[in-house]
Amino acid sequence: MFLEEIKTFKYKCYISRYNMKQQLILQKEDILRYPRLDTVLMVEDFIKEHDGKFKKRKLWESLPKKMMYQTFCVIIDYLLYSRKISIDAEGKIGWTYYPEIARKYYKRKDLGRRK
Repeated sequence: MFLEEIKTFKYKCYISRYNMKQQLILQKEDILRYPRLDTVLMVEDFIKEHDGKFKKRKLWESLPKKMMYQTFCVIIDYLLYSRKISIDAEGKIGWTYYPEIARKYYKRKDLGRRK
């Protein structure tokens, strides 16, 4: 059930005051704004340019185009789920999706892969 809900990508993110950890809440009715494609691409490009420099809140405040925080959280959740970004122990967001480099390493014969 949980994996089916994640695959439909209908969730919201918030930061708990008590433990300050990011939590994903799977509730379709709580999403106020769904992001447009150009907004998602703008956030992706901004994260690529500023890889590992900002925490979530500061990243939202530094975006070139302003948006609602709930919409930003939906984009961040999507990027986390698709494994394009990661959040380190300090809470800084980094870009992890480099398909060209992965293809280069995949083609190397000296690097073995398990079968």
